[in-house]
Amino acid sequence: MRASHTIALIALLAGLFAASLAIPWHPLTSLMDQDASLGTAILVELRLPRALLALTYGAMLGAAGAAIQGLFANPLASPDLTGTTSGAALGAVVTAYLFGFSAPLALSTGSVAGALGALLLLLLLAGPKAETATLLLSGLAISALAGALTTLALALAPSPFAFYDAYDWLMGSLVDRSFSQAAFAAAPAFLCILLLMRVRPALDSLTLGEEVAEAMGYDIIRTRLWIICLTALGVGACVAICGAIGFVGLVAPIFARRLTGGHPGRAILPAALIGGTLLLAADLAVRTAPLGRTLPIGVVTALLGAPFFLWLVAHMRWRLSR
Repeated sequence: MRASHTIALIALLAGLFAASLAIPWHPLTSLMDQDASLGTAILVELRLPRALLALTYGAMLGAAGAAIQGLFANPLASPDLTGTTSGAALGAVVTAYLFGFSAPLALSTGSVAGALGALLLLLLLAGPKAETATLLLSGLAISALAGALTTLALALAPSPFAFYDAYDWLMGSLVDRSFSQAAFAAAPAFLCILLLMRVRPALDSLTLGEEVAEAMGYDIIRTRLWIICLTALGVGACVAICGAIGFVGLVAPIFARRLTGGHPGRAILPAALIGGTLLLAADLAVRTAPLGRTLPIGVVTALLGAPFFLWLVAHMRWRLSR
């Protein structure tokens, strides 16, 4: 990727992050005029964690999507379409409502276990070089199973308000998260992104085939397990705090590969930047919703991402039929 593209992405990301802190501006300035300490508390304790979570979660989804698409050699592979986010949400719900552990560490552990189980099941069902139809069917089956088990877990939960309480996990939300929660998600997410960047050469070599990659000295089995574990850890930690948010991990890597000449490994960093930009923009769209309504951010990303996904499937089918 050119340096100019990197600078432009970072500038856009910084601008959206600043806008996320400032918008809506009028209520914040009015509060600052009345009570500066209260206005500062709103900015630091509410808006800053929300912006950090949007940046962190979006970056993690983008990097994870790029790594998974490179691993499966398929542009339709992403954390939500492979069942990773659904599995992570299932793990969080089971941990909180059936086992009764609601601490952030316990939720993250459950989310990571659910995401890891979904990815391993996908690898078992579809294989490392799955065709598009096989990957989609396997991912949809895993997502449907995880969704059904999540509903079952909520139905069997001792609390009669379990469905309402789990709304954030089911639809995704960044509202009313604390700075400690943002830090709890950001630490493993950014660590996983940095570690995923270390497998960039191995992912690029996989485009030439597993035999060629092994001849170049890369341990393919280790690389595959490394990507699965890192993806599950990073996405699971974010899902535990913010719930399941879809389509960012699908869209960001596709645009990133256009900036890197189709190299899946080199697309990890730009995909992370694009993912953070997309989720920050989606959160700004949520804040400017009409009539003062609060929309789940997962609904916004789905409304934007689903048409793109349908176009991508139609485009791939058209290319295959030529």
